[in-house]
Amino acid sequence: MPPKNKTKDKIKGKTVATLRHGDKRKNLPTVEYESLMRQEDKSPIEVAYERRNRDLDPQFVWRGKDDQDWSNLVVPAPPLYIQEKVHPKVLIDDLLRQSKARADAVAPQVDLFADFNGLPKDARATEFYQHDANWSNRMILGDSLQVMASLAEREGLRGKVQCIYVDPPYGIKFNSNFQWSTTSRDVKDGNPEHITREPEQVKAFRDTWRDGIHSYLTYLRDRLTVARDLLADSGSIFVQIGDENVHRVRGLMDEVFGPDNAVTEILVKKKGSQKSSILDPVNDFILWYSKSPRTSGLVKSRSLFESRPLDSETIEEFSRAELPTGQVVNLKNYEVGGEKVDFRAYPRRIEKEFSGARLFRPWPITNGGFRARQMDPVLFEGEPVSPPKARCWSHPSKADSSALLTGMGRNLVAGRLVKSASALDFKRYLDDFPFKSISNWWDGFGGAPDQIYVVQTNDRIIERCLLMTTDPGDLVLDPTCGSGTTAYVAEQWGRRWITIDTSRVALALARARIMGARYPFYLLADSPEGQRKEAEVLKRIPIQQPTRGDIRHGFVYHRCASITSSDIANNAEIDVIWEKWQQTLEPLREQLNAALKKSWQEWEIPRGAGDPWPAAEQRTFNAIKAEIAKGREGNPAVIRESLGALNRGLKRSYTAKTLPEQPVDPWPEKPTQLHQEWWEARIARQKEIDASIAAKAEFEFLYDKPYEDKSKVRVAGPFTVESVSPHRVLAVDENDNVVDGWKMSDKKAKSGFAGTPDFASVILENLRIAGVQQAHKEDRITFTSLTGWPGKYICAEGRYLEGKGDNAPQRRAAILVGPEFGTVSRPDLVAAAREAADANFDVLIACAFNYDAHSAEFEKLGRIPVLKARMNPDLHMADELKNTGAGNLFVIFGEPDIDIEPVGKDQVRVRVKGVDVFKPQTGEVVSAGPEGIACWFIDTDYNEESFFVRHAYFLGANDPYQSLKTTLKAEIDQEAWESLHSEVSRPFAKPETGRIAVKVINHLGDEVMKVFRVGD
Repeated sequence: MPPKNKTKDKIKGKTVATLRHGDKRKNLPTVEYESLMRQEDKSPIEVAYERRNRDLDPQFVWRGKDDQDWSNLVVPAPPLYIQEKVHPKVLIDDLLRQSKARADAVAPQVDLFADFNGLPKDARATEFYQHDANWSNRMILGDSLQVMASLAEREGLRGKVQCIYVDPPYGIKFNSNFQWSTTSRDVKDGNPEHITREPEQVKAFRDTWRDGIHSYLTYLRDRLTVARDLLADSGSIFVQIGDENVHRVRGLMDEVFGPDNAVTEILVKKKGSQKSSILDPVNDFILWYSKSPRTSGLVKSRSLFESRPLDSETIEEFSRAELPTGQVVNLKNYEVGGEKVDFRAYPRRIEKEFSGARLFRPWPITNGGFRARQMDPVLFEGEPVSPPKARCWSHPSKADSSALLTGMGRNLVAGRLVKSASALDFKRYLDDFPFKSISNWWDGFGGAPDQIYVVQTNDRIIERCLLMTTDPGDLVLDPTCGSGTTAYVAEQWGRRWITIDTSRVALALARARIMGARYPFYLLADSPEGQRKEAEVLKRIPIQQPTRGDIRHGFVYHRCASITSSDIANNAEIDVIWEKWQQTLEPLREQLNAALKKSWQEWEIPRGAGDPWPAAEQRTFNAIKAEIAKGREGNPAVIRESLGALNRGLKRSYTAKTLPEQPVDPWPEKPTQLHQEWWEARIARQKEIDASIAAKAEFEFLYDKPYEDKSKVRVAGPFTVESVSPHRVLAVDENDNVVDGWKMSDKKAKSGFAGTPDFASVILENLRIAGVQQAHKEDRITFTSLTGWPGKYICAEGRYLEGKGDNAPQRRAAILVGPEFGTVSRPDLVAAAREAADANFDVLIACAFNYDAHSAEFEKLGRIPVLKARMNPDLHMADELKNTGAGNLFVIFGEPDIDIEPVGKDQVRVRVKGVDVFKPQTGEVVSAGPEGIACWFIDTDYNEESFFVRHAYFLGANDPYQSLKTTLKAEIDQEAWESLHSEVSRPFAKPETGRIAVKVINHLGDEVMKVFRVGD
C-alpha cells in the first residue's frame, strides 16, 4: 500500500500539505556511506548504445561522424551519491511552530524525516541498489550523459520515463548559455568576469564546441540516444531550440527516433522579436517526438483546450445568430442603413445589435453511402427532406417501434436542424463547446515571469508539454535543469521528476526555487473530498468506496460538454420530455388557432402577439423610428413624408407620438393570453431538452483546470540533491612517470579533432613551476623536485623545504590529483591520506577543481596533515578563455567562520560570520562576510548517515518564499519569515546525536560543510 499522499497540520486558516508518491526508487548511498560501498557498486559500468540504425537512412552527416559510427556509443555509468535530503514541509512546519510558540499555542512536532527512505524492515541501509526506497524527486549535479546512463543501467529506469524536456544551448557560443553567479543574469560576450569556470560547465563547453557545429551535433546525438533508452513506449521528448539550429536538430532527431516518430513542430511566439537586418524572427521551436511511431496508438497524449475568443476567426466560422425570438440573422450579410456591417472587425457589436443571440454554424448531418434506416425523408416544417444523392442521414430517420422518436427526429424536436441548399444541416452552437484545441502555434506567453536565470523558459510552455503527454504520478526528466522550471512545473502537476545540470549555480537557484515554492492543492480523485466533488460535478450520489490517496488516479478536473448531433440522437430522455410537453402545448395551439381562425403548425406560430404589417410598411415604420431616434439631428420633413406614406398604406392616421412600439396590430386579450402561455411552455420545453442534452452529452476533461481546495496550500514534496563523484586513477610506467593516456590516434587525427595533452601531466608540470599558495601570501610551498609515484591515489611525490634558510628541513609531500571534470570527496581524501601514511610521507597535498561539502573539515589523518588546494580553472580552459591574468594556479583556502552559541540551557543557535570565496576569474581567495553566502542549511540532528535540511536560510537578493509569505501571512508571523534571511539561525534543541552539520553555499555554487559537537 503506498504511503498517504499528503501530510498536514491543522492550523488556523490554511492547512499546509504536500503530495507523496507510492512509487519506489533504488536505495542510493549518501556521501557519508561512500566508504562502505561494495567495490562492485563503486566500480564503473560501461553502457553501450548503438549509434546508427541503417534502416533509418538517409542520415545526417557531419565531420567526425563516420569514425564515431564504426563503434557503439560507450558511456560510463557512475554511481550517484545523495548530498542532501530536503523536505520543504519540514521548513514550513518549523516556522509554524515558532509562530505558535510566540502565540502560546500548542505546537506539535512530527519528524517527517523519520521514514524518508522507507526501506524494508529487514534491509540494511548500506545495501545499495538492492532495495527499493520511498520515492523522492531528484536534483543531480553531473554530466547528463553519464547520469542518464546510470539511471538506466544501475537503477532500472530504462523504459520508465514518460516525458523528457530538453532545452539545449541554442547556439555554439559559450557565454550565451551559462550563468556564472546566482546574483547576476548579466552575461556578456567578451567579458572575462562573466565566463563561468565551473569544471563541469567547462567540460560541456570543450566537449560540445571545440569543433564548432560538428561537436555540437555529436553532443546532442549522444544525449538523445541515451534519453531515448529511458523513454517508455508511450513516452515523448520535447527539444526546445532556436531558428539557428532547428533544421539541424530536426534532422538529428529523425535519425535517432525515426521520421515516423515526429509528432509535430511547435512554434512559440517570443516576448519580442530579435533584430535582423532582413526579417526579424519572432519565434522559437519545440520539436515533439515520441518513442513509438505516432500512428501506433501507443503514444500517450491528452488534448488541451483554450477558451474560444469572440474574434474574427470565430465570427467567420460561426456566422449565424439565432435571436431569442427564433429569428436567424446571417452576420455576413447584415446591413444597417443600407451599409453592410463587418462583425469580424467589430465582434463586440454582436451583443449590442442582437442581445441574447446564440451564434451557430450549419454542420453536415449526412454521411456518404447507403444505410437502410437512415434514408427516409425528415419532415421539416411540413416539407419532407431527403438526404442528397449517394448520401444518407448521420442518424436513423426510420421509425423504430421501441422509440417514440428517431435519431433525426430527436435533433428535429430539439431545434437543432436548419434548412440548407441541398438538405438539412445540424445547428452547431458556439456554446456547445466554447473551447478549441490548441494547435502548434503558441502565442501569448512572453518571457518567464520573475526570471532568475539567464536562459529561463516560461512555466506555461513546459506545463503544456507535460499536460499533453503525462498523467499525475508519471516520471519526467530534464537533463538541462537551468533554473529548475521543469521540476517546478512537474511538482505543481503531481508528476515525479528528475533534473540534471552541470552547473552548481543552476542547481543552487533551482534548489532554492523548489524549496520555497507554493502550489495550489488540487483535489485527488482517490480521496473522500475528490469523490464528493466528482459526484457533485456529475450530479449523482457519491461513491462509497475506500480511498488510498493514490495520485496516479489523477485529480478531479473541470470538464466541458462537447455537444454533437450523436449525443442528441442517442438521448432517449428527449422522447419523454417531448411527450410530456406535447400534452400542454397541443391543446394551447388548437385553442389559439380557433380564437384567430388560423391553422398554424408549431413552427408557424409567430413570436410576437399580433398581426405583422406588410413588408413595405414595416420598412417605412423602421425608417421613421430611426429618424426619431436621432433627436434634434432628425429631419422633421422626412418624418412627415414617411408618416404620410405609412398612413396611406395602412389607412390610418398615426402621428409621431401615437406610432406603436412595434409594426404589428395587437390581438384581442384571449388569443394574446393563449399565445403567451403557449410560448412560455414552448420555452420551458426547450430549456428542459437543452439541460438534458448538456447533462448526457460527452464531455472533455480540462486537464489544466483541476478543482482546488482553497483551504489548503501545498509545498513541494521531498527531494534529494545528488551528484556524480568520479575518481581519476593515474597510471605510471616502470620509471614512475605518468603514462599519457590522451595520445591522439591516427583515426582521431583524420577526423579533424585536435589532440589533448594528458591532464595529469599538465597539472604536475604546472604544480612543479607554480607551487602551492597557502592562505598568507608569504606562505608558498615551492617544490625542489616532483616525480611520479605508482600509487592508487597518490600520483606524484613532491619535495620542498619547510621554512627558510639552508638548514630548513626537507619534507615529502604525497600529491593527489583530482578528476579533470568533477569533485574530490572526503572518502578520496581519507584513502589518499592512508596511502600517504603507509608510504611514510609527511603531508598530503590534494589538488582539485572542486571538493564536496563533507571534505571541508577533514584536515588531518593521524600524523598526516591534509592540505586541500583549489586548482585554478584556467588549467583546463580552452585557449581563448585562458588569459585572465591569474597568478595563482594552486590555492589553499580556509573553512567557513561559524560560531555555535548557547540559548538557555537546552538550546543552541548557529551564527555564520563569513566564508572564504575562491574567485576563479582572478585565482584569488577572498574572505567574505555573510554577503558572500547565497544560502546555508543546518541538519539540527546530524546522524552521520545523511544530511537532512532541517533549517534553511537564504541571504541572496532573491526571496524564494515570497509567494508562501503572501498565502500564509495569517498562519506564520513576520518574525518567523524574517528569520529565513539571517546569518543567525533560529534556536533549536540540542540533538540526541550530539552533532549538527552546517552547509554553506556561496554565489558561485561552491559548497562547504562542517560538523559540530553540541552535547553537554
